[in-house]
Amino acid sequence: MVLRSVSKWSLLVVATVGVTYPLTLVGVPSAALFAALAVGIALALTSLAPGGVPRGAGLAAQGVLGVYIGTMVDHDAVGALGPHWPIVVAIAVATLLLSVVCGALLATHRDITPLTGSLALVAGGASGLVAIARELGGDDRVVSVVQYLRVALVTASMPVVVTLVYHADKSHPSATVTQSDTAPWYLSIGMLIALVVVGATAGKLVRLPGAGLLGPLALTVLLQITGLSFGLSVPMVLVQIGYALIGWQAGLAFTRDSLRAVGRMLPTAIGLIVMLSVATAGLGVALAHVAGLTPLEGYLATSPGGVYAVLATAVETGSNVTFIIAAQVVRILLMLFAAPLLARSMVWLSRRVGRQSREMTPASREPISVAD
Repeated sequence: MVLRSVSKWSLLVVATVGVTYPLTLVGVPSAALFAALAVGIALALTSLAPGGVPRGAGLAAQGVLGVYIGTMVDHDAVGALGPHWPIVVAIAVATLLLSVVCGALLATHRDITPLTGSLALVAGGASGLVAIARELGGDDRVVSVVQYLRVALVTASMPVVVTLVYHADKSHPSATVTQSDTAPWYLSIGMLIALVVVGATAGKLVRLPGAGLLGPLALTVLLQITGLSFGLSVPMVLVQIGYALIGWQAGLAFTRDSLRAVGRMLPTAIGLIVMLSVATAGLGVALAHVAGLTPLEGYLATSPGGVYAVLATAVETGSNVTFIIAAQVVRILLMLFAAPLLARSMVWLSRRVGRQSREMTPASREPISVAD
């Protein structure tokens, strides 16, 4: 029995690494998570998958990703927005509201609960939302598929939109964003462990839903803003392992019935993602007008996904890279920290209106107090 379990885990790891490598070469965002999700689904459906990711490993992965996302915040981020930070925050809130509306529309599908629909279409922090979806009471398989479908569609369409709609000039690229000195690897590892343990523990003490992710994330953002992070950086190998664990957590829970259910809702999800992208592009027009940006900069600052593609496009088109990335970070952080509140609201609303959706996989769901 032990040998069989080891062989299944070995197959899972080797196959995931084999799929991750080519996806990384072609620039797929969060390639390890996407590969782990796909491999996990394939092995689960062929009965070759191990039992599932241990809860401790899943929580550790959440913590690593929380710190990694937090390091995106630069201590000059607030200053980069200048006097225009209110409109940036307002547009991020508007994006969240649009996401909720799209999530409600997705939840009209018979296979999707309102909570799962809302989490699936929150426009920001895909890896973080997938990591805590199950803990918030949602179906992490649906959330993972729709979130990465959103990222893929936005990323793939960006070059086309930038060229055909905004007629971007790539002859005068911006200077790349300079990286500050990073801490030695052993200091970064020590800080990472401390942030994960202290952040998760503190988050549980204050009853923060998704504490394993949001606790370390909040502490890391605080250190970054105050300049006390001392060049903290998360080793990419740990980030990739974290991505893989979260992808496996969702992928290994798939069954043939749940895969068919996801397939039935994909056309609706694609339509809603396109609608969300068009709506946020409209918000970009408003931002450009108020903040004195070009239409292209407004579009990039409000893009509902594909942060790395946004950065690359901003650099090669000579756009205001600092402002665009600061606006994107505000969006991502708002979406992640709003997710628990969104979960509470969806559960409350579902109870008030008596909305009942067919549960896709009751056994895979582990709601915590937020869903009580």
